[in-house]
Amino acid sequence: MIRLVVAVDLGKTGCRGSFREAGVQRGYAEAAGTPGLAYAGGVAAAEGAIRSVVAEIGVREGGFALGVGAAGAVAAPEGARELARRLADLPGVAQVAVTSDAVTAHAGALGGSAGVVLAAGTGAVATAVDAAGRFTRVDGWGPLLGDEGGGGWIGAEGLRAVLRAHDGRGPATTLSEKMAELYAAQPDDLPKFLGQQENPTLIAARFAPLVAAEADRDEVAADIMAAAGRSLARTVRAAVVRSGLLPPVPYAITGGLVNLGAPLLDPLDDGIASLIERRSALGGPLEGAALLAVDRSTALETLVDRFPNNY
Repeated sequence: MIRLVVAVDLGKTGCRGSFREAGVQRGYAEAAGTPGLAYAGGVAAAEGAIRSVVAEIGVREGGFALGVGAAGAVAAPEGARELARRLADLPGVAQVAVTSDAVTAHAGALGGSAGVVLAAGTGAVATAVDAAGRFTRVDGWGPLLGDEGGGGWIGAEGLRAVLRAHDGRGPATTLSEKMAELYAAQPDDLPKFLGQQENPTLIAARFAPLVAAEADRDEVAADIMAAAGRSLARTVRAAVVRSGLLPPVPYAITGGLVNLGAPLLDPLDDGIASLIERRSALGGPLEGAALLAVDRSTALETLVDRFPNNY
């Protein structure tokens, strides 16, 4: 098995690369993310971001495997195949594996085995993979259409609550003071402030930890967190049902929202306890990309595009 691996996690907000020898990280770099493989010019943008990260890492050894988890690969499988072909031209690359960032998150969390993984960060998506490699994705539809219960959703709900209190349409909340401290803005300033941001969802997500912190003493914040937990539970339940996996299903949760603690996790756990077998996440998307770069025996193999395709 190849000892040298470059693992890449390419999302819409950032691109991370890790150079590893026999599983030990020897180099790391970051670059800006890209819109996704399904967008016009998405493959070229992804290629540019990955080449930038690999160049910054400065891999000098040849014969390394490159594993990539890229946003949009599920929606644009032809784009994933094209990206794998293009990346095979990188100096020193021996083989390339490209898949969705949701797939690498699943592989990292459960070590390439079947089960359900909830990735809860700025967005929210649950992925299920059965023993035959059949892939089910629930939510992950982005901030306008979905990602219910994710950090962007929680932050936006908190900001809406602030505006309702400001208008007199809703109860007073300590979130008003917390919003002013975080953003140095008043309620009347919020539309303009968010509208000037390149990624307003990411900015809104920064409010989520404050909403969680207020949940013990503010009913409005507590209601938002409970609603977020219930939303995430619905997402996990749907993934279990649609995948056909029989309970108790191996399950892990990854992402920054794990750090929000009981206000989010208690209602989530209450909603899925009878369906899942809880496991600690073994790793993150970079670990999943590194695994899939060299291991063709996982339950996720049918979801990976490889070049050359006979390795």
